[in-house]
Amino acid sequence: MSKIAFIGLGNMGLPMAKNLVAAGHEVTGFDLSDEAKTGLQKSGGDSADTIAAAVAQAEIVVSMLPAGKHVSAVYTAADGVLASAPEGALLIDSSTIDVDTARAVSAEAVAAGFTMVDAPVSGGVGGAAAGSLTFMVGGTAEGFAAAKPVLDIMGQNIFYAGGSGNGQVAKICNNMLLGISMIGTAEAFMLGEKLGLDAQTFFDISSTASGQCWSMTSYCPAPGPVPTSPANNDYAPGFTAAMMLKDLRLAQEASGSAAADTPMGQRATELYTQMAEAGHDGLDFSGIMKMLGGEI
Repeated sequence: MSKIAFIGLGNMGLPMAKNLVAAGHEVTGFDLSDEAKTGLQKSGGDSADTIAAAVAQAEIVVSMLPAGKHVSAVYTAADGVLASAPEGALLIDSSTIDVDTARAVSAEAVAAGFTMVDAPVSGGVGGAAAGSLTFMVGGTAEGFAAAKPVLDIMGQNIFYAGGSGNGQVAKICNNMLLGISMIGTAEAFMLGEKLGLDAQTFFDISSTASGQCWSMTSYCPAPGPVPTSPANNDYAPGFTAAMMLKDLRLAQEASGSAAADTPMGQRATELYTQMAEAGHDGLDFSGIMKMLGGEI
């Protein structure tokens, strides 16, 4: 079994780290929160007071951090991962960040003698706890092969997306599509209701017709048709509107740098920004239906 350092023990990182412990790995975690570190210790892991101490003996380093600036600091600071981990360690960043930062940090890691992959996830906190996440991995084919046994413990679907940064590309393109499709699905249910068509009837028809999509059949924004969807729990989040807005903004940033025209992605970003500015970004992202319907 491997010695693994896990940096970032938040809502996603902690259950991911716990799954590595349960699989028999020797896991040392670091987080700014003492409570998070205690949570790992209670599950049989260890913790360190600094990043340098956490990675000092690590064969593998996994990170799950909020944004690109945090990833850059954790890896490239004077007392960060690249300066403190044993040369040749495998580095896996599962944060969702901008493509340019992912590629820049990876280039520094390679120059310092490390193998690094970007491996953002889909599946939310429930998937992290269940070990059923989807990983989208960017890096060399050799790096992917080295990372896959570790990722298999934390996830169910592991995809190789190509070169460095392509994991982030896959994640933001997927979530841009998800945000757009959720808005379209919510608009369709709202319009149907205003024209006298109840949600269940529309669901029964459209879920078997050409309008079918994941946002309808698995995560329906209208209360009723899909019992497990957040719409039936007052839009308590599985994936918050704030997190969707983060990913949409990353997609817009990337589309600008690539000179790609994404007008629907831009409009989706505007609508989720409106939801956030109204103070409702703590709702599930499917709660956009409440805003479109004038309920919030």
